[in-house]
Amino acid sequence: SLLLRGVRATPANIFCTDRYLKVSIPPFLFEAVLYAPIDDTNSTAKIGNGIIFFTLYKKEEAMWESLTLPNVSKEKLQYLRENAILKAHEKAKEETEGKKVTKQEHKKYALEATMKLEEEERKRIEDLKEKERQKVTKELELWKKQQKDAEKRKRVQKEGELHQEAEQLKEKKEKVNKTSIPNEGTPKTRLKPSKGDGSHSMFSANLKEEQLPAPRPPATIKINFTSRWLSKQAEARRTVRADLSELEDLKEEEKNPDWLKDKGNKMFATGNYLAALNAYNLSVRLNSKLPLLYLNRAACHLKLRNLHKAIEDSSKALELLTPPVPDNENARVKAYVRRGTAFCQLELFTEGLQDYEAALAIDPKNKTVEKDAEKIQHLIQGTMQYS
Repeated sequence: SLLLRGVRATPANIFCTDRYLKVSIPPFLFEAVLYAPIDDTNSTAKIGNGIIFFTLYKKEEAMWESLTLPNVSKEKLQYLRENAILKAHEKAKEETEGKKVTKQEHKKYALEATMKLEEEERKRIEDLKEKERQKVTKELELWKKQQKDAEKRKRVQKEGELHQEAEQLKEKKEKVNKTSIPNEGTPKTRLKPSKGDGSHSMFSANLKEEQLPAPRPPATIKINFTSRWLSKQAEARRTVRADLSELEDLKEEEKNPDWLKDKGNKMFATGNYLAALNAYNLSVRLNSKLPLLYLNRAACHLKLRNLHKAIEDSSKALELLTPPVPDNENARVKAYVRRGTAFCQLELFTEGLQDYEAALAIDPKNKTVEKDAEKIQHLIQGTMQYS
């Protein structure tokens, strides 16, 4: 135990290694070179009631002649003091490295757990999609079967109607034949039409055979294609083959435009705009009718300073966001703002102001858009005064 003489000690005032113990409370200093090494990890020091009570554990079981090493010279004391400081630094460095390794292991474990959760969630979504696909396939097959049954019934009904018409026509012909042939026992006389009236028998129209035209003679038509048309067709086929070969290397989830859009959004949020742009490009190739893809790709172009492409994608998004309904108001505001921003960065302030005013017409309560529009208007006025 160490008596404190009217001073206040804290753990920061105590320094201890396996052979060296020091308590520094200016202007007082206590230091001791221990007789033998101790276990400084398990040793403790308690401060209270005006004293510091040390509990020191020996590394080896042995009887000490005294607490401190007797007859220590200044040189040896200086050496032991410096050695203790070096050991303390090494121990602190090892503890820092150990904490760093532990932190990395915890981070790796957390990352693996997150990836596992994401994989389970992705698998769950894929299972739901597969179930929905199977359900839709069954419904489609059932609908096709119903259509085939309906067509079969119609065909049977039509064949029955045709058969009935054929029977009626046959009966009618038989009646005509019976009427035209005279009955037995009656003189075989031939009815002659009266002269001058030009009339025919009442059955002549029905018995008259239909005169069909003669079939056309066969012939061969030679078609010649121009070299320009053939080159265009070859180029189109090469493009289609290139697209198909490129898509064959992709995973199933990478062929889903929604999954690619979410991937691009995550890349954009982390600041990896080029990777996000690639994800949006592939998603647009898979489905070119989603306005949000063009809208998000316009944001990437703005970050990458591809201003003309940002204008093109914003305009394409506005074309697809039709008709204007309350559900797509937010998207249309973003499209106008992003195109207006690109115009302003190209110093086309008049066109940019028009887009910002269009966005304000959709959402008049948007204060941010209103302030930006005022700034653009001031820029236009300043440019006119300067010119």
